[in-house]
Amino acid sequence: MTAEPTAPAVLRRRVAVRGLVQGVGFRPFVYTLATELGLSGHVSNTGEGVLAEVEGHPEAVAAFCRRVASDAPPLAEVASVEHRLMAALGGPGFAILPSRTEGASRPPIPPDVATCADCLAELADPADRRHRHPFITCVNCGPRFTIVTALPYDRANTTMAHFPMCSDCAREYADPTDRRFHAQPISCHACGPRLTLVVPGRADRGGTEAVTAARRMLATGAVLAVKGVGGYHLACDAGDQHAVALLRRRKLRGDKPFALMVREPDDAEPFVRLDRTERALLTGPERPIVLLRRRPGAAPVAEAVAPGSPDLGVMLPYTPVHHLLLGLPGDPPGPRLLVMTSANRSGEPIVTDDAEALERLAPLVDGWLAHDRPIHVPCDDSVLAVCDGHPLPVRRSRGYAPRPVPLPVAVRPVLAVGGDLKNAFALAEGRQAWLSGHLGDMDDLATLRAFDRAAGQLTTLTGVRPELLAADRHPGYRSGRWAREGALGRPLHQVQHHHAHVAATMAEHGLDGRRRVVGVAFDGTGYGTDGAVWGGEVLLADYTGFERFAQLRYVQLPGGEAAVARPYRMALAQLHTAGIDWAADLPCVAACPPDELSLLERQLERGLNCVPTSSMGRLFDAVSSLLGVCHRVGYEAQAAVELEAAAVAHGALPGYAFGLTEGDPTTGQAALLADPAPVLATIVADLRSGTAPGLIAGRFHGAVADLVRRLCAEARSRHGLSKVALTGGVFTNRLLSSACWRALRADGCTVLRHHLVPPNDGGLALGQLMVAARSARASDGTPSAATVAGPVPNSS
Repeated sequence: MTAEPTAPAVLRRRVAVRGLVQGVGFRPFVYTLATELGLSGHVSNTGEGVLAEVEGHPEAVAAFCRRVASDAPPLAEVASVEHRLMAALGGPGFAILPSRTEGASRPPIPPDVATCADCLAELADPADRRHRHPFITCVNCGPRFTIVTALPYDRANTTMAHFPMCSDCAREYADPTDRRFHAQPISCHACGPRLTLVVPGRADRGGTEAVTAARRMLATGAVLAVKGVGGYHLACDAGDQHAVALLRRRKLRGDKPFALMVREPDDAEPFVRLDRTERALLTGPERPIVLLRRRPGAAPVAEAVAPGSPDLGVMLPYTPVHHLLLGLPGDPPGPRLLVMTSANRSGEPIVTDDAEALERLAPLVDGWLAHDRPIHVPCDDSVLAVCDGHPLPVRRSRGYAPRPVPLPVAVRPVLAVGGDLKNAFALAEGRQAWLSGHLGDMDDLATLRAFDRAAGQLTTLTGVRPELLAADRHPGYRSGRWAREGALGRPLHQVQHHHAHVAATMAEHGLDGRRRVVGVAFDGTGYGTDGAVWGGEVLLADYTGFERFAQLRYVQLPGGEAAVARPYRMALAQLHTAGIDWAADLPCVAACPPDELSLLERQLERGLNCVPTSSMGRLFDAVSSLLGVCHRVGYEAQAAVELEAAAVAHGALPGYAFGLTEGDPTTGQAALLADPAPVLATIVADLRSGTAPGLIAGRFHGAVADLVRRLCAEARSRHGLSKVALTGGVFTNRLLSSACWRALRADGCTVLRHHLVPPNDGGLALGQLMVAARSARASDGTPSAATVAGPVPNSS
């Protein structure tokens, strides 16, 4: 009789963990887990993640392989765990080894993380050696992405390399039982970065004295530049009307809303409505700005913080310096609400360099609260809202970038450069895409330089070497010019703007593109395949191409940018096309100077310097001026934002309806044309009958939602498609997005809305890369679309 084989007394396995596992305390976690299970071996960072070898009792090894994913640290995101059997080596103990550099250097780079509760307790504890230390951090919090200069993520590859650890910090760093075990940004008062307050004409102040003096200045109406994690902020007392107005004038901000920083969510309750999802976003480790519906009156916030906006952007402090500025328990009274806005002039990238801050910000501030830890990667604050209980990204940056976005299909190495407004680019390879932080508008030389630096840095950190590039089809986009000049013989795929928007929505919802979706793409501007300015589009699309199923009827855009800056011009153009007289009692007519009115009339009659547009964003502008809400804009989408604000109290209401007629696709038109003329005529009649502008604004929102519902019903009837993507900057309007979502769901449609990347041009690059990757497959012989992705023949 043959004896049963006995199980080995000792096993050794090599365990490779991939995902977001560097810079999040993963190696200390592995050390603690292995020690708890009585295993010997070692762990190290590699270019692909974390690699461990564990040896011990088979049950203990098996438990380790399970728990390395299930019990991972809170900031870790384990993508995969692979393990294989090895020969047992024996030997006692478990060790953390120096990082290994072999393999493709492509582990996800961790985002920056808000100060954790443990560090905050130490910050406020007079008995702790890091009491009031402005740079307190541990493995669970602090800067990551903005200080990383190379991989693997070790102190030598961060901007903390210039700050040698003192003996106390070195002991904590080497102690496996300490919360700062292998915490790369570890420091204390003795060895860490130094905080300095610089005020012209006064001696510089350092340390605790710098913060105390800065708080006094803020309390007396000063504007300060405050160096944060990803760049400088401009700060002032949000309750001081004079200080806020002063900052607005100095920054040339117009009426664009400022963000607020409050100590805790309860401090925001008096002036905003806050639900459970919004509170969770505010208090999460990413600490974004969250757009919250304001309460009437909104005291004690100065009116100049966000004039005309339905929302207030609120965030909580996410660095020790922020907490110190807002005050610790027992501190003298100071401002409880601070304006915290990016330190730049409108449209420029956020300032990160200290010397540049002293020069460029001098006209804007009364002093600088700075420090000597370099910021390697600029990263502006993220902005989110909540719509129907789900997060809606408006700007994806600090706390989220460069966290990878999973892709539904594998792609070749590709760089997508995004658009010219709200620029963010993307690198992708395989089943992952890495999006940059928010860079700004590409019409500024500083933004172009920031784009260069950021593209080089992200390429280095991800290890992606792009084999192809993707850009918008607009011939005048600076981002497209950058791509053309940087292609260097590599294929460049030009992607139609609204097709990219729809593809981005598909990608983040995991669609592989085998079946088309109904893509409702509403925004301000996008270059159309016929040379017109598109923006009110319903596309039947996949990654291969699209069919233009429906559009807003074309109207002349008189004077291009002049019509964007002065919405009354767009209102007059819409009335002209609709055959409605420019009567003096209409607000948009009264807002236009007489000489300009005569010139505009001739311009529209002759089509001089006019471009046809189907833009839904421009229609919102027109209605805003027609109602007397906003005639001139100081920032992008101001007229539409203020129109939403006027409608919020009423909601999206029935009462108006767009005309709907068949188009002629052979002439470049969509199959269906939506005509706003009946809506405009009814609005004029309501104005003259004395109907409140807010009520009319609510009815207009209802009319647009009803139009979306009708067009999607037609697409379903004619093509059998019931999956609808809502995308484009217009869908940052939560009132409209929610109304469309409810109506479409009631009709049995599956509604796809953005939750990972913004619906505006900040998410464009994700769609570009998906379309380009599919086009590249076609050029390799895989059945697909042409290199320049565009309309495809009508088919389901």
